[in-house]
Amino acid sequence: MDKPARSPLARSFERHMRAENRSERTITTYLIGLRQAETFLRELPDQGRCADERERAALRPTTLEAAPRADLEAFMADVLARGRAPSTAATYYKVLRVLYAWLVEEQEIQVDPIARMKPPLVPAKPVPIVPADGLKRLFAACAGASFEARRDTALVMLLLDTGARREEMAGLTLADVDLDLDVLLVLGKGRRERTLPFGRKSGEALDRYLRVRARHKDAELPWLWLGKKGQLTAWGLVQMLRRRGAQAGLPGLHPHQLRHTFAHEWLMQGGAETDLMQIAG
Repeated sequence: MDKPARSPLARSFERHMRAENRSERTITTYLIGLRQAETFLRELPDQGRCADERERAALRPTTLEAAPRADLEAFMADVLARGRAPSTAATYYKVLRVLYAWLVEEQEIQVDPIARMKPPLVPAKPVPIVPADGLKRLFAACAGASFEARRDTALVMLLLDTGARREEMAGLTLADVDLDLDVLLVLGKGRRERTLPFGRKSGEALDRYLRVRARHKDAELPWLWLGKKGQLTAWGLVQMLRRRGAQAGLPGLHPHQLRHTFAHEWLMQGGAETDLMQIAG
């Protein structure tokens, strides 16, 4: 199926985001939100209006550049009415905020139509941490001397020890690992680099993995984490944790839980919140 053609606004906005060095994931998310808003505005005159109202509505602006606040509020309400999560609506609101700030800066519009529009409320959903007995079962599920066992053990330990995001961990190369200083160099949000220290046991697990990695058929690849078909991607990391979590009686285990477990343990051990924010990016 062909992808829908991008509007001139979408192409210019994408160029702007790339110039700001936004991540591919952010660019993709923002363009999806922009396309959803454009589609809503284009179809707005046909939504529940009588014939006369449609004729009057045909004169109204249907582009994002000319949309009034009322239409943008209607778009946000429609997102929630369609059963989308409040967090999705909040993301689309953020897209509009960034878009209109850029349009004002570019002098494409004079007034930001959502300058005083409030963001949708997002109920807090605490991410569950992995309890100590669950971690024991998880490491037991990963135990062994095979390539996958050593890789998965090292991955889980480093996720718990550093609080790295899945994209940060999956994007590591061999050059990003310093076993002398016991740190990882990751590329985080906003393309900002930061170093993540890890402990002795994690370093030992990583060293074991690197020894079996050297015998992998794709050992010449630059990526640190390898799978059956080359690089282990961020999605491959998610699938690995789901599989290992199911084996350990932790259904639905995902990288964000390990990141929250890292943060929880840091604070429980008396670590400072400011240091945690810096390390976790």
